[in-house]
Amino acid sequence: METSMYAIGNLRTMEVIDISTGAKLGYIKDFKIDCNEYKVLSLLLPNQKVSWFSKNDSIEIPWSRVVKVGIDVILVDGSDIILNNRE
Repeated sequence: METSMYAIGNLRTMEVIDISTGAKLGYIKDFKIDCNEYKVLSLLLPNQKVSWFSKNDSIEIPWSRVVKVGIDVILVDGSDIILNNRE
């Protein structure tokens, strides 16, 4: 992947799309960052299936699964997306 610089505020306004299914996953809610290495480890997106009795789940996409950061969208390989329970 080519090296580019993006502001976190700009990344949060880009829609995340899964290239394996073409599905729109949503917008970035949060990031996991390694402060020692100054790297983004993963993207956290809100889970779209919300019910009254469910916990606040997030979809975690490792940065290694990011295929391309474009002008308007972030393309990811979401073939094995991980659900994390976040409280």
